[in-house]
Amino acid sequence: MSHADGPLAERLLSTERALTVLHVSLHHPAQDPDIFANVPARWQHDTSPLLVGRSLDAHLRLQLPCLSRRHLSLEPYREKGSALLTFCLKALSRKGCVWVNGLTLRFLEQVPLSMVNRVAFSGIQMVVRIEGGTSLEAFVCCFHLSPSPLIHRPQAEETDEWESTSQEQPPPSSGHWAPGHLGLLHGPSLPSPGGGAETQL
Repeated sequence: MSHADGPLAERLLSTERALTVLHVSLHHPAQDPDIFANVPARWQHDTSPLLVGRSLDAHLRLQLPCLSRRHLSLEPYREKGSALLTFCLKALSRKGCVWVNGLTLRFLEQVPLSMVNRVAFSGIQMVVRIEGGTSLEAFVCCFHLSPSPLIHRPQAEETDEWESTSQEQPPPSSGHWAPGHLGLLHGPSLPSPGGGAETQL
């Protein structure tokens, strides 16, 4: 590397370190490699919503017939007075719900994400860990495929069947993720807890 390349490389590395990183782990019980065939190892994204679904224009494209073309999105924003990116998860599917940290989200409902988040939809289990950075211009997603389940619940697999059981009262939770501890940002109504039993890695 020449002397001219040195400062440039350092600036690029400095910019890289400033980016917020989302570590996204994914699991599906079918263990079908085709489901995650289009998942990149790493994706740098601007501050527009990151789409998850089976559509060709989804940034995280998953091959599941029960998945909506645009099933959910991870949306970065900055809270007033904050110099860091914050994220919310928004449900975009009309035909299925999304479970996030003990809350069941339906069409256009959304919740802010915390540092570690358990998400389930259409049989997919997803854990999102947020590693903060100072850049407000972009963020990075690092995707990891897990052969083992990421979320353990006393009920059956996390699927859209919750829609028919979402009115049931969940058992008391002693875990870190108390149902209802996340508020809505702009959703039409507060989602029901929807089976918010204890979840653990």
